[in-house]
Amino acid sequence: MTDLPIPATRAPSVHLHSVATAYPPFCFGQDEIMAKASQVFGHKPELMQRMIKSYGNAGVNTRYSCVPLEWYATDHGWPERMRLFEQHALALLTSAGNRALELAGVASTEVAATVTVSSTGISTPSLDSLLQEPLGLRPTVQRLPVFGLGCAGGVIGLSRAAALARSMPGEWVLFMCAELCGLTFRRSDDSKANIIGTTIFGDGAAAILLRADAAGMEQADAPRASLDCWGEHTWPGTRDVMGWSVEDNGLGVIFSRHIPTLVRNEMRGASDEFLARMKLTMADIDGLIVHPGGEKVISAIEQAYGLEAGALIEARDVLAERGNMSAVTVLAVLEKMLAHGKTGRHLMTALGPGFSAGFAVMTLQ
Repeated sequence: MTDLPIPATRAPSVHLHSVATAYPPFCFGQDEIMAKASQVFGHKPELMQRMIKSYGNAGVNTRYSCVPLEWYATDHGWPERMRLFEQHALALLTSAGNRALELAGVASTEVAATVTVSSTGISTPSLDSLLQEPLGLRPTVQRLPVFGLGCAGGVIGLSRAAALARSMPGEWVLFMCAELCGLTFRRSDDSKANIIGTTIFGDGAAAILLRADAAGMEQADAPRASLDCWGEHTWPGTRDVMGWSVEDNGLGVIFSRHIPTLVRNEMRGASDEFLARMKLTMADIDGLIVHPGGEKVISAIEQAYGLEAGALIEARDVLAERGNMSAVTVLAVLEKMLAHGKTGRHLMTALGPGFSAGFAVMTLQ
């Protein structure tokens, strides 16, 4: 790779000083989930017969859930789902947030702003407000709750946190994300999309502590990574590709079967355009940090970028160990890549409702 300097007109990098994840207590193997799904959808044996191979082809071995497996076999309404969402999202975000602060050696009272992302539940007051006391944040902390980004929220939400950090150099910004995908399951929904959700969805949370250094300030411990630039792309007329439908008893998952094809045909062009705006090309990129939406999506990404099958090791590992945790997943991939000692300039990307792609250029250190 040719080590290109950042153009003088570009704003300074934002430094990531810690990355932490947290997971709920219930862990299920794929065989357990498949057996439970066969019971739940037992009234449609032909449907399950067609779908059963999806569990083996999903690339998932285990997943974590905030509720026990028996919960999925009974009906639940909005009040219960949102009560569980608030309870468990707060617990996981508190755990991940405290761990991120601990890893960076930063006191919670030093945090000037928070950005909190989720698309799997609704809470008012918003989660970021309810987190102030458990995390020990100042009453004056600036808060930005973000809803509706779906799987792209890990990249786009982190980008919003980085933009906020640039607006207040020298101040700590805590980015947090929680997704409880399991709570969206509705046993009355016999759609293929709902069943596909049971093959991949998991629960989790992540937190990242970041800041933009101010001139003359005392340097903190060496950061784990720097976030140099970011952007996004939304394809027109693609609202029905991915998202949630609002139903009487909860959120209904929307998955188009065309997602892998869209990734193969459209992803590379969109990322090339983003990099060109940043005066970069793929030749300047050492690796990819991607959201593993599922086995077919990972394979499509590898094909789109001309990689060998199986090249995205950390993404596949996270999918196998944790499943698809929506916006949290790409942050877990980042954590794993840092743990594996990966360095160099990487393109971070995730796809979400819109149909949209989030991009960021990140240098791992």
